[in-house]
Amino acid sequence: MATDGTKIIDGDTAHDTYWGIMDLYDSGAEIEMVLKEFPLEQPEYLDDFDNEVYVTSCGLAYWELGLMTPERINYIKEVISKDACVKEWAEYSLKEGESRKSVLKRYLTKIEKLNTKVRRRKAYRKINSFIFDENSVLTFLLATGDYAVTLCVKIDQYRGSCNYWLVPITYKSKSKPTIEEVRASEILGRTIDSGLTREQIKAFQPGVENIWNYEGGKANFCFGFIIHGIEHKELLKIRDKFEKIGELNIINGLKEIGSLGYENSYERYDEIYSKLDEEIKIFEYKKYPIEIVIN
Repeated sequence: MATDGTKIIDGDTAHDTYWGIMDLYDSGAEIEMVLKEFPLEQPEYLDDFDNEVYVTSCGLAYWELGLMTPERINYIKEVISKDACVKEWAEYSLKEGESRKSVLKRYLTKIEKLNTKVRRRKAYRKINSFIFDENSVLTFLLATGDYAVTLCVKIDQYRGSCNYWLVPITYKSKSKPTIEEVRASEILGRTIDSGLTREQIKAFQPGVENIWNYEGGKANFCFGFIIHGIEHKELLKIRDKFEKIGELNIINGLKEIGSLGYENSYERYDEIYSKLDEEIKIFEYKKYPIEIVIN
């Protein structure tokens, strides 16, 4: 399926379209720029299914921003009339096909009415005082009595949410590690197949050549870290569990997602890192020498 569900905002295309418009609007962009960057009518698109997903999510954003016009409604109706999503969902499940049909019926009823509460631009609070900085190496004591190590590769702030991307390092010992010992250890990541050319991947992800060389010179993939994220407000509650022992300057181009999950307690980190070998085996994570991911 090209989408994760039958709702208007379901799946990557719909989320990227709707929130792309809202983020641009909230950043202060003029309406003309919003319409130019996210035109309702695309001269080229992958197929009718994806076009319907794009047009309906774009149309919802337009309506919320007070940009709907009779001409735009007619175009949206024209796209929906092809039943691209209904047909594809019905092949998967008659129930899902009917669900999409109902969603679209309610959707059209909504956007045909005048929006009397146009969405205002939102100003999101930005964190400026971080608990730990990017590239911080953190150690913490497990319930087993072993020291584990994680690395904060990135601090991601989006729509008022501040998240620390913590990546497991394989070091584990009864003694507190030094930064030199950590540097000689390994970090978890994974390769991601890509249809891009070698030059396109290098432009998108500077430093990926280090991973290619380590993997034997193959160049048909991108790279991402195994990330266990935690929100700023949750990390505040358990920050005394972590001790910064230094920094490792991770190559910026490699700070991409291989997998991403969010934790909200020390107990979860204790559980994950205590059974790290099992996690690596079950999810087929890969170990990479830290030396090849740092400047």
